[in-house]
Amino acid sequence: MECEQLTRLIKDWYIQVKQETMAPARMMQFVDQHVKTCKICAKDLILPEEIEKIREFVFPESKILKPIQAPSEDEEEYEEQSDDSDFVTDDEGEEEDELDDEEDI
Repeated sequence: MECEQLTRLIKDWYIQVKQETMAPARMMQFVDQHVKTCKICAKDLILPEEIEKIREFVFPESKILKPIQAPSEDEEEYEEQSDDSDFVTDDEGEEEDELDDEEDI
């Protein structure tokens, strides 16, 4: 990175990200804005690669938001089976047994 101002800004912004006073996405917006307006950054051919490395560092894979997926059919079936209304309590089970016994008579 040839631009000393960008280096200083990134350090300052990263401290704010670590202190949780700035979102990582906001930090990267500021980096992108600086790069677009800075004459020194415009001449730096290696800068885009370095910014991508910073982006990967600031957004570790575990913190990258992944799209919410609809539950698969197996998960839906499990959820339906685990519904409390399907379970019979001991009292209800005894009543059903008594009814079955009466029908046998």
